[in-house]
Amino acid sequence: MRQLTSLDAQFLAMENDRVQGHVSVLGIYDSHTASGRPLDASLVRDVISERLHLLPTFRWRLAQVPFALDYPYWVDDGTFDVEYHVREVALPSPGDERQLAEQVARIIGRQLDRTRPLWEVYVIHGLEDGPRDGAVAVLTKMHHAAVDGVSGAEVMSILLDDTTGREQQPAPAVIAESFPSEVEMLGRGLVGLMRQPLRVLRAGPTALPHLDDVPTIRHLPGVRAIARSGRLVKRAMGAHTNGASVQGRAVTAPRTRFQARVSPHRRVAFASLPLAEVKAIKNTLGCTVNDVVLAICAAGLRSWLGERAELPDQPLASFIPMSVRTPEQKGTFGNRVSVMITELPTDEADPVARVRRISDAMSDAKERHRALPASLLQDANHFIPPALFAQAARATSRLAGLRGLNQPANVMISNVPGPSTPLYLGGARQRAQFPVSGVLDGIGINITVMSYQDSLEFGIVVDRELVDDPWQILDALRAGLDELRDAAGRAAS
Repeated sequence: MRQLTSLDAQFLAMENDRVQGHVSVLGIYDSHTASGRPLDASLVRDVISERLHLLPTFRWRLAQVPFALDYPYWVDDGTFDVEYHVREVALPSPGDERQLAEQVARIIGRQLDRTRPLWEVYVIHGLEDGPRDGAVAVLTKMHHAAVDGVSGAEVMSILLDDTTGREQQPAPAVIAESFPSEVEMLGRGLVGLMRQPLRVLRAGPTALPHLDDVPTIRHLPGVRAIARSGRLVKRAMGAHTNGASVQGRAVTAPRTRFQARVSPHRRVAFASLPLAEVKAIKNTLGCTVNDVVLAICAAGLRSWLGERAELPDQPLASFIPMSVRTPEQKGTFGNRVSVMITELPTDEADPVARVRRISDAMSDAKERHRALPASLLQDANHFIPPALFAQAARATSRLAGLRGLNQPANVMISNVPGPSTPLYLGGARQRAQFPVSGVLDGIGINITVMSYQDSLEFGIVVDRELVDDPWQILDALRAGLDELRDAAGRAAS
């Protein structure tokens, strides 16, 4: 058995009747393989079954510790009911992109069954209208407790091939673990309870001086008291402040419609933008691809909020997950992430000046991020006993959704590098690959970007009660790219 880290367990604890803890990838594929076999649930089940030995996260089942005395464990079942996990649905006519997005929104609005391995795959037929005509969509849904963005991409690299077919090799037998009894798990929990003081002692040197830098727990009353002690330690050590700031200014999130309690329901939109244009802007302005992505998001949100007379005078704040996975940790799955909070200059009218500010803000944020321990989020959680962990997560969620309280960020933005060559699922070519993430209380919009071949694939997820049409935000992002391209061209001339 493998015990979840405190960070893995946090993605379980954050779930409630309104918030889901899974992440998804929406692939758009040719309807048939190179050999002529149709892409359907049967083909996907065959691919997964053939690669079962390479997919431990697809075999893991949760074993909870009684009374939440310690973090849960993963138990390798060795197998699973592939027919349950791989499902087939169809869109109604005419089968356009918006109908696909609505189906995806319904699917991601349902939590995964914790009595089974925490993943599902949906093969979606009926795309017959628009640019996806004749394609088949495949939505892969995995719990964040088992994978982060990088390890989720590793799972997809196992399922997908870089050729039209992979030579099938005899699969080694998977040794299944017997599922533990409640008595055994209670024993493990009691041992973990005795180890809790050691966890705190080990986490103290790295986490204590930086608790103010952990937005996910710093608002809790008990943690605030510990954080005050941490500030004293930091001053005594002569350490500089690593709080979220940009060139000495504190980053705070102004009030927008996104800073509210979310409902259980979602809306989704997705689109491909040309990577070549983004790289040309990057080369002209001397910044990074990620800077341009953030500038596109800033332009789109500035325009969308402005059209509704909701644009704050001060810049928005963006919540940016960062991978801290080392090369040695490849293939270990689970979560190896940290976060940065930095300004998104929606108050800046000039698109080139907006990019400059983003580039400066990201350089500052990365410098501060390098000064923080890679395990900070995980170590900080150890100050909360596992028995109180879920309650603390629910309390954080309630606080994040309360109007009138300062929120750490307005929007969550992720940029995940992807493959530059075409991929295939069982021999069917993948045309596009859109990330579909989630929203939280207090951050009701998520924009995730993944590169694939010559495109940047944008996936937007919003709370259904906060935004009635996320496709309008996508249109604003496209217009933001056009504005930035034209401005970069003028700057170069």
